Amino acid sequence: MRELVRTNDMVLVSAVGALLDGAGIFHLVLDQNMSVVEGSLGVLPRRILVNDGDNRAARQLLAEAGLAHELRPDDADDLRAI
Repeated sequence: MRELVRTNDMVLVSAVGALLDGAGIFHLVLDQNMSVVEGSLGVLPRRILVNDGDNRAARQLLAEAGLAHELRPDDADDLRAI
């Protein structure tokens, strides 16, 4: 699994989830229920993960939707730069 987005913005989490669902890309939203621990302050960011094989397509989808600035750095891109 690869982390695609990390954010406190629940509207963004919903938008990204809808885009991924529409494209048929399986994803997980982690830390969604941490509000119980944090006291509903929204301090802990939610993480959206996709399968390794869907990473490139998911990144392209979000970039085309104007959300490239929300993407987490991609480890695969970092390794190619070395």
